[in-house]
Amino acid sequence: MTALAPTGRVIEASARVYRRTFRGSVMSTFLNPVLFLLAMGVGLGKLVDSGAGGSTLPVDYLTFLAPGLLASTAMTTAAGDASFPVMAGIKWRKTYDAILATPVGVGDLVAGHLGWIALRLTFVTLVYAGVMTAFGATSVAEGLLAVPPAVLTGIAVAAVVTAYTARLKDEMGLSSLFRWAITPLFLFSGTFFPVSQLPGWMHPVAYATPLFHGVELCRGIALDLPSAVSPWASLGYLVAMLALGWVLAERLMRKRLVK
Repeated sequence: MTALAPTGRVIEASARVYRRTFRGSVMSTFLNPVLFLLAMGVGLGKLVDSGAGGSTLPVDYLTFLAPGLLASTAMTTAAGDASFPVMAGIKWRKTYDAILATPVGVGDLVAGHLGWIALRLTFVTLVYAGVMTAFGATSVAEGLLAVPPAVLTGIAVAAVVTAYTARLKDEMGLSSLFRWAITPLFLFSGTFFPVSQLPGWMHPVAYATPLFHGVELCRGIALDLPSAVSPWASLGYLVAMLALGWVLAERLMRKRLVK
């Protein structure tokens, strides 16, 4: 058995489960972003672009919105995969106890869990990049180049959410996570309008959020627009968040699962 085999086994197990259950996630994973793009980008976008005085955006609203939705779709998908399924593995179904009864260790479990989320995010964002291209929001090449930062955004959030979930005793904390963290991030991190339109006191708050940096990277690549912060700073932020979340997730999982 090679060093990567245990991690690969965890990814394989997750893929087998997803193959049986993926139909239930089609709406939230694939159709919701398309509906948002239609309603907000095409519908509301016409009002924004033709409003009194015209739009202040450097591109039409649909083009502005699409890369932001790419990053936010990755974030919300990752948060979903790193929350309730992790709670199920720890408490409800105790599948993690069964996994750890094999040669798979806690480190392998966390790596496989995050590896599977990264694979799923890659598929989801590739599909969405195709939708962006079909809507004329970006070129094929730039849409594909925007996929890696979107996946990085999602997996960084997934690592932190996994660590957060590992310390919870029940699912009430997960409801609070989506109500008070994921939803505000979705709304106020630059997906639907530039962060510069927020009140001044909210700018530092927005700059401290992972989705802001993911949106800036995706929008900068897909549209070749200048960013509010250095792309290298955004990349470093997301990599650091992933590393910290990964370490915390492994430590808290070990504390929770290893008797």
